[in-house]
Amino acid sequence: MPAAVRPASSVVPASASVAGPAASSPRQVRALRDAVAAPAPVAAEGEESVIVTGTRETGGRKVRESLSPIDVVSAKQISQTGQPNLREALAQLLPSLTMPTGGFDSGALTDSISLRGLNPNETLVLVDGKRRHTTANIYADPGPQQGSTAVDIDMIPMAAIDHVEVLRDGASAQYGSDAVAGVVNIILKKQDHGFHAESISGITAAKDGFQQGVYLDGGAKLGNRGFVHVSGDFYHTDHTFRSAPDARTGQKNNYVLGQPEQTRESVAIKAGYDLTDSIQLYGTGTYAHRHAESYQNYRLASSLAKYPGYAAIYPWGYSPLETLDEDDFELTAGIKGKVWGWNWDLSTVYGRDFDDIGVINSANLALEKDTGRTPTRFDVQGFNNSQWSNNFDLSRKFKFSGWPHEINVAGGASYRYESYSIGTGSEDSLYGSGSDAMAGTNAGNAGNFNRDVVAGYVDVSTHLTRHWQLDLAGRYEHYTDVGDTETGKVSTRYEVSPRLAFRATISNGFHAPTLAQEYYSALAISPTAARGLIGVNSPGALANGASPLKPERSTNVSGGIVMEPFRKLHVTVDVYQINLRDQIMPGGQVYGEQAAKALQMNGFKIPDTVNLNSSLSTHWFANVASTRTQGLDLTATYPTQLGDIGRIDWDVAINLNRTRLSHQGTDADGNPLLNAQSIAYLTTAYPRSKMIFGGRFTSGKWTVGVHEIRYGQTTSQLTYYGGAGNTSSLSSTQFREFHNTPKFITNLEVTYRVHPRLALTLGGNNLFDARPSRVPDNNRYLGAPQYYMSTSQLGMNGGFYYLRGDINF
Repeated sequence: MPAAVRPASSVVPASASVAGPAASSPRQVRALRDAVAAPAPVAAEGEESVIVTGTRETGGRKVRESLSPIDVVSAKQISQTGQPNLREALAQLLPSLTMPTGGFDSGALTDSISLRGLNPNETLVLVDGKRRHTTANIYADPGPQQGSTAVDIDMIPMAAIDHVEVLRDGASAQYGSDAVAGVVNIILKKQDHGFHAESISGITAAKDGFQQGVYLDGGAKLGNRGFVHVSGDFYHTDHTFRSAPDARTGQKNNYVLGQPEQTRESVAIKAGYDLTDSIQLYGTGTYAHRHAESYQNYRLASSLAKYPGYAAIYPWGYSPLETLDEDDFELTAGIKGKVWGWNWDLSTVYGRDFDDIGVINSANLALEKDTGRTPTRFDVQGFNNSQWSNNFDLSRKFKFSGWPHEINVAGGASYRYESYSIGTGSEDSLYGSGSDAMAGTNAGNAGNFNRDVVAGYVDVSTHLTRHWQLDLAGRYEHYTDVGDTETGKVSTRYEVSPRLAFRATISNGFHAPTLAQEYYSALAISPTAARGLIGVNSPGALANGASPLKPERSTNVSGGIVMEPFRKLHVTVDVYQINLRDQIMPGGQVYGEQAAKALQMNGFKIPDTVNLNSSLSTHWFANVASTRTQGLDLTATYPTQLGDIGRIDWDVAINLNRTRLSHQGTDADGNPLLNAQSIAYLTTAYPRSKMIFGGRFTSGKWTVGVHEIRYGQTTSQLTYYGGAGNTSSLSSTQFREFHNTPKFITNLEVTYRVHPRLALTLGGNNLFDARPSRVPDNNRYLGAPQYYMSTSQLGMNGGFYYLRGDINF
């Protein structure tokens, strides 16, 4: 298994690689359909996968012919990582893709990915080329992913995935908002026969966090003109516990640092039917349900001395858990065909994510004091995010007299309706200062919000000479809440020889503020501190100088080389620069009494246990800054034949990445919107480098894969804490610079093919149990969080050892 994908010679099943019917006769159409439905054969040497991301050309384009850097990850490669989740598998394979070290509060209950060191909102996720709806659960806590409501790719059944195409380039002109850092296009299986089952069981080196994944999929014919493919996942993981001893008790009874418990069931159905030899009806449906629980800080038994009812329930203190019950579904229906030489595709997609967030093992002390009641379970928040997209796409190749090369012309229009709803908490969660750990959402911060988006695009590609390609794309979008945007992209590729080519792109892009970024409000409560996040248009924010959000805008420039220096050695090198303006992050930083007033204007009540100093803060989203991200991507693959013994497939993939602050915004009074800690989230919370290198040895029935991953340094600005048990934040302006030093992890797996249809694998990810750098004692609130979760470097769980079984029929 190449840990780094093979951009030049990757072989993935070709299903779903064709954007529309490319044949012009009934025989060709039927042959194409049969090829799509059949399993992909083992490719001969020199064959390449065909990609459909980043191009509007009918029939797609080979990876090595792409005008922009694209990684292709097959289902086999995903499985070979041994990771039970798609997000974690891709993080093992792609150096430009990272995921958070950990997560806080309800934000830990939703999975997100980042490309090229930018916020997850800057990465667009497609499924079969169609925009996927995003989660309703915003990541509201401090960190580089704060404010993100990204697509949770783990809610798509891993068993349904044929391959994943990752475009590492700005693509707003081609796909619209969010494609600033790149595009992840998840292609689902469409084989019309066969059955596959897989099981992955694993546990961490610390003997906790047991994980079990079961993945099933199979296909069948619909008469002799169609197919249906059904896939399903079941996944469960237990908590992991990574906290140091609590500074107040000296015991490991504070479980705040660790992986949430999670159970997830998901299913996908994909079908297609040829109404005629030139018209196909297609549809896809996915559904997932997740229940997850995340520990909050431990509350001392002494805090209940005046509350005998709760003291009887929690004689040794208590640790609240935030819970998530999530239902996520998406339905796609479309019809496509070919008429008068034009390939056309008309589709509609409706997706919805609903999150019911609660708190269990908690308390509302004011409720006991006033009424004598002692509930321990509270319904605190409800979020709903839906998206209805309608698209009409056209493409055709033209030949004109006087021009020796084909010209591919594509265009289309779309209408999208987005809605976001915030529900109120239960009466018990709102009474007094609210339920402990997280207070319920009050009526003043609830509501239903929506907007309309209309767009049109055009894309023209051709060869200027036999070896020189050019692609031009332009797009216009109108948002009813933030106005108009126009984007463009110019891409070119020049082939010096079959073994050497140069490519370059320049584009501008944008990310429209999400409805959640505009309207979300909540108050997170710790034993002696509280942190609020309020809507930018709310009374509390406006009273402190907040301004309406504008879209983020970017300028992307990249250049690269694709080469084969000698036979079978495939190398790509790409450099890039992303200038991002008006970046959206929390910008209002108010503390103490000022924060209390802002929160009270929005209907929140401050618990008596919170100190009205720097331990109380609130903020809102704003266009805070401009940044410049520069980097380099390198990939290389080479096979070594060992005669009758076997072969080794070597691979290397490297991402070097650096972000600098080029401009900082100010509020109405001229005060900077960011402090040193927030600037670090933007510029140094992602690793400066990520390198993956290794190989896979195959001999007879045995396969052994070994890969090393090196994570570069991250740098953070840590809060100082003092008082008994580190209970008080000492400053909102002075921080400790903390370096999370580079880390190496080793991945090993050994596979034995017991039978042509059965394979067993024993493996280990992070074989030697590497962990992040430990945070100094006086920079840990309550002493427990020994690893800093607000980065995207090495995960905190350590080693993971697994057994995988695969059966194919």
